[in-house]
Order: sequence, then structure tokens, then C-alpha cells
Amino acid sequence: MLDFTTPDPVALHARLRPDALACLDLATGKKWTYAALDADIERAVVVLRAKGVTEGDRVAVLARNSGWQVVMQQALIRMGGIFVPLNWRLSEPEIDILLADCAPRHLYRDLTDFAEAVELAVPGSRCTPRSQSETCTILYTSGTSGTPKGAMLSASCLLATAVNFGVLGEVDSNSVFLCDTPIFHVIGLVTQIWPALLRGGTCLISPGFDPELTNTRLADPALRVTHYFCVPQMAEGLRHARNFAPDRWALKALFTGGAPNPAAHIHWWLDRGVPMVDGYGMTECGTILGMPLSARIVREKAGAVGLPGPLTRVRLVDEEGREVPQGTEGEVLVHGPNVIRGYWNREDSALGADGWLRTGDVGRADTDGYITIVDRRKDMFISGGENVYPVEVESVMAAHPAIREVAVIGVPDSRWGEVGRAFVVLVPGQAISENELAQHCEASLARYKIPKTFVTVDALPRTASGKVMKHILRDEFLTA
Repeated sequence: MLDFTTPDPVALHARLRPDALACLDLATGKKWTYAALDADIERAVVVLRAKGVTEGDRVAVLARNSGWQVVMQQALIRMGGIFVPLNWRLSEPEIDILLADCAPRHLYRDLTDFAEAVELAVPGSRCTPRSQSETCTILYTSGTSGTPKGAMLSASCLLATAVNFGVLGEVDSNSVFLCDTPIFHVIGLVTQIWPALLRGGTCLISPGFDPELTNTRLADPALRVTHYFCVPQMAEGLRHARNFAPDRWALKALFTGGAPNPAAHIHWWLDRGVPMVDGYGMTECGTILGMPLSARIVREKAGAVGLPGPLTRVRLVDEEGREVPQGTEGEVLVHGPNVIRGYWNREDSALGADGWLRTGDVGRADTDGYITIVDRRKDMFISGGENVYPVEVESVMAAHPAIREVAVIGVPDSRWGEVGRAFVVLVPGQAISENELAQHCEASLARYKIPKTFVTVDALPRTASGKVMKHILRDEFLTA
């Protein structure tokens, strides 16, 4: 079996395009050409070795986004260490659980000292090329079910996602990515950075998402951002910011993922000249599916998450593992070099006995092969013997102009077994009755799909990556 060495796009472009801008830290103004980034990565190897980091050791980072996180990950990959970016928004007890799990050789809570040490260090000899199959990064899953797991990403996983998104997103050497999704998430660390570095493009690293500041940067002709990837909740923040001006953007498309994106929202963006290109991925696989950069196709198939990337195979299967007919719901299974093999400190493999990853998501393919994610299998509920997929209900409700966000869960019911309960966040200044919400649903949904109760809330509980934590909504209902 062939085992290729770890990909190193920075080292390659340091020779091909040494003076091209590789990375800009927007918080500090620090710029790296590809030649400078390659040199700092070499210096970082020296600094990390001085800290006692050796092959297989974990180095954890608990800090906001910065260009120095890119330097650190690349240095650890070269020397055979493992990069572990952690969610700085967690409580100390939650962080302690993750630290106990990954047992890092060193923890950085701030990268200032690391940056100063790198800038003073003298590069050593080049590292020996390593196996592409080695674990080089641990990303903890977002924990929508309540228990994060450490997904072990190899260099081949990172490279495959870079290729998948690079093809689907039409990334080239002129591409400029604005990266303000958290680097402890797969979108921030992998999808927004690796495709650009692979093709010799530019990464603009922002310390975090701020709707007005991000709008300003997207409209800045000096930055010329071509690719921006966010979760749908962030896109909603952009459109409601007071300086929202999409006519001044230079984006190829606004890429979304990480959570369901209602068709009504996609149409809203298209009507304002912005192709909102939805996709599908997960911590364990990176980019899996993506829509083409065609406003016509996106409008025609709004709600779909697209076609598999070139290095990925996808199947839709029933509970017995048999492929389902076109137009029928089935669980999404994934196979390819972008898929992890396991989780840190867990004996169970991420893959089934057949080598395919069971995502737990339910999808449906149309006649052209475009896949729509219907819902999480665990979020589906049965009302009066009929399957109800909350994402379908949420998509219908999100089309109402008074609704800003909505989440639907199944709750016990003495007559029907389970019924829907909708948690609704209203647009500021809007009001709507439960009867009006039910009537809105009746126009598009069968009666058994319409929630029995509607609850207005100020906000939905979300993970750092923007996913609604429906287990919290269920727990609150059951303990009320």
C-alpha cells in the first residue's frame, strides 16, 4: 500500500510564489508572504522543540483566531506533533475535561509569547517528511449531543478537504479568504485556510466574527475578499447589520454550512445579487458536498447542499444499509481520504465495518444527484405513525417575515406519541400569534407536521459553530 508524505503547500509556494501574500493577521496587521510564512514555520519548529514537544505530543491552544495559529499548526505537522485548538468560550470545567482527554505537552492560552519567541528564533534544519496518514490535528466535535469527541485528522484529511472545497469553490491563486469562523472549528481551521494555501491564495485571519466589522471588510476594495464561509446564523447577522452593502462586495459567493439553511433565506440573498452557496460537511470529514457557483442552479435547487467533492463518495441507505431509491430519504454515508479513522482516546472506530462513515444525517437525492439534508436521524420524530423531519418544518416557518430563527423538536404526546414544539425568535419589533403561525404552516405542510405548540424565545442555544443544541431544548421541556 502506498503511503505518501505529508503535503506542505506553504513550502511549495515559498518556491513558486515567494512574494505572494499568504496570510494577513487583521488584528495586528502582521503580514506573511509565502517565503516569510515558510521561514516562521521553521522557526516555530525550533521553539516548540525547546518546549519539549516531540513526535506525537499534543499542543493545545486556547486563544482567539490569529495568523500564529496557522504557523503553529504547520510547524507541528512538519515535526510530527499534534495541534489541538480548543474552544475558548467553554467554562473552565468543560475545558478541563478536554485537557484531561488530550493531555497536551503544552497549553497556550495566549500566543503573544509564542509569536515573540518565533521571531527571535533561528531556523534549524528541515524536518524529515512524514507519513500523510499520521494524526496531525485533533478537533473536538461541537457537542450538539452534549459530549464532544476528539476527531483525529491526518494530513490526508486536510489535503482532501482542501481539494474538495477548492474544486467546488473554484479556488485559485487570486482567491482571498476572510477567516473569522473560530479556528477550533473545522470550517475555521480547515475549510477557510487549507484550500487557499493549497492554491497559493491569501488568508485574512480575523480574531472573530463581528457583523459590522465583517461587512466593512467584505466591502473593502483593498482587501478584495473573494471567499467568505460562515454558518447561516452569521449570514443573518450580516444582513441585519446597519452597514450591510452587498453591492460593494467582490465575493464569488457567500458559502454557508454547519447548519440547515432555509430555501427562503437563500432566495433572499440571490434577490440581492449574492449567490449563497450552501454545502455540507462535518468535523469528521471536512467538506463533503457543495453547490456550484451558479446563481441559476442555486435558485433552482435552493435548500440542497449539492454534489460530492471529487475525492469523496456518498451513499444514501436505509436502516439495513441498502441504498435507497432516488427521491427517498436515507442516511448519508461517506467514504474517502477526507474521512477520519477514529477519535482520540476511544477504541471505537469512526467507520463502520464496511469502511464507510455513518453521519447520522438523513438526505434525499433528486434526479440530477443533488442532495438535500432532510434532518439529523436523531432529531426526526414520529407523530401518529408518520415521520416528521424538523428541518422541513423550520424551513417553512423561516419564510415568514416575522421570524428570524426557529427550532423544532418532538415532544411526548398522549394521543399522537410525539408532536412538534417550535421555539421561535422573532424579528425585533414583530409580533405574531400561535394561531397565525399555525395558519402559515398549514399552507405548506401536512397537518401532522405542524407544531402543536409555539414558544417565543429571545435566543436559541447554540454551539460555537452555530448549531442549535436541541438536546438542551428537549431537556428544558422534560424537566419543566
